[in-house]
Amino acid sequence: MTKVMPINEEYSFDDKVIITQTDSAGVITYANRMFCKVSGYTYDELIGQPHKVLRHPDMPKKVFEKVWKTISSGQAWNGIIKNLRSDGLYYWVNAEILPIVDDEYNITGYISVRKQASFKDIKESQELYEKMLIDEE
Repeated sequence: MTKVMPINEEYSFDDKVIITQTDSAGVITYANRMFCKVSGYTYDELIGQPHKVLRHPDMPKKVFEKVWKTISSGQAWNGIIKNLRSDGLYYWVNAEILPIVDDEYNITGYISVRKQASFKDIKESQELYEKMLIDEE
């Protein structure tokens, strides 16, 4: 069982956003300073890594199947995600993931903008994800 990231001034990013950008395969090409602070990784540790390095084991596979199906079709996806920090703690985000396209509308990458998830959203998502994980067994 992993520990929850404490909500305090050091880790809280209320009213701020964390941003990452990936190539079309989900490999991180950019991370803003706040993302590095919240995730516990340095910029250099993140660049070149698959975004799934942050995937918490409590997240159902079906959530990410839906994410990839949505964004690879050129649409935006929004939802609540539980991420794993470099130190084993975790944090919840309300994520918006958008495809990045070239002049011919070919997807060249993705950008994700996240803000701190509300306690209500966390509670609802946690209950749903627990049920989904049972179904995956």
